[in-house]
Amino acid sequence: MSSNAASPMSSFASSSAGRGCGKPTSFVPELQSMMFALGDARRPLHETAALVEDIVHTQLINLLQQAAEVSQLRGARVITAEDILFLMRKDKKKIRRLLKYMFFRDCKSKILKSIDDEEALETDKFSSSNVNKRQKLAHDFLSSIDQTGEFLALFDDDDIDEVKQERLERAERQTRMMDCAQYTEFCESRQLSFSKKASKFREWLDCSSLEVKPNAVAMEILSYLAYETVAQLVDLALLVKQDMTAKAGDPFSHAISATFIQYHNATAEAHLHGLSVAVKSNIDSPENTPPSTPTTPASGPQSQGKSHSGTLGNGGLGHNSSSKAKQRKRKKNAAACGLEAQSDAIQPAHIREAIRRYSHKVGPLSPFTSAYHRNEMTFLAC
Repeated sequence: MSSNAASPMSSFASSSAGRGCGKPTSFVPELQSMMFALGDARRPLHETAALVEDIVHTQLINLLQQAAEVSQLRGARVITAEDILFLMRKDKKKIRRLLKYMFFRDCKSKILKSIDDEEALETDKFSSSNVNKRQKLAHDFLSSIDQTGEFLALFDDDDIDEVKQERLERAERQTRMMDCAQYTEFCESRQLSFSKKASKFREWLDCSSLEVKPNAVAMEILSYLAYETVAQLVDLALLVKQDMTAKAGDPFSHAISATFIQYHNATAEAHLHGLSVAVKSNIDSPENTPPSTPTTPASGPQSQGKSHSGTLGNGGLGHNSSSKAKQRKRKKNAAACGLEAQSDAIQPAHIREAIRRYSHKVGPLSPFTSAYHRNEMTFLAC
């Protein structure tokens, strides 16, 4: 397919407009918790989560369309795991992660079955087709299209996943300064996934309107790919955020993306303009406070008495002015804390810049980009 697209964000914008008309289902609250567990601030921005939701939804809808085409080509009536694995065949690292996910799903089913039937666990990976159906399904399909042995080698690949390791290290650093309540919230956020809300997930993808519908295993893979897409967006956005942070003495600080600078400056100017309007409207602001009347020192005992009484009187005025100054200082500190908390969270500009860089074939993120383009956009999941 052609990769000469106008802009990847145009597809996301059109998807968002289409979904806003007749689709009330939203994963924004869940996405905020997922983003927090993946490395974002404790309170991720609502607009950032909404943008991530649009991106993930667009990616999965296009993936479903591609899988439906593959399913129809082989004469099947439903979308199965084989169709999605065929679409992911060019990215072996992500296939290896998916195989590990399917292996753990089989282990979970095996444990639940052993608890129900009170039987011993099987040790052979492919001995029981009923319990290890996901692994057997993937093994049979990949062996049928594997001509070099690379796909079958993925089943025995025990190398450390650098991306997963980085996420675990980031989560460990994130929890160092947490108290008991914060850590409990973090653990609950890490347990969230699309697969735990299967009915809402199917409604979110509007599977009932599809001519070729995905089966249960395909929906498990789609829910896994949805979470992986969110994780990859957070990974890339954190890299962009770190790259956009001004560093003293950095010779490459002038090479910041012009797209990010334009959006960031516009947002900052609008916020600063709002702060200035709020300060001007405040009657206690320095701009609306008249200047104090200057007094000249006097000589003599009478003038000393007057000056003494004047000092007492001005002491009360000084106390009022100092209290007003403290109030203004507290307001400024509160606004600064709000700005600091907001600046710690991933901004929509970080997500847009990450998508822009990811879509380019040449650049610092080119080794991590998708192997091919479909429907004029770069796929994050496969």
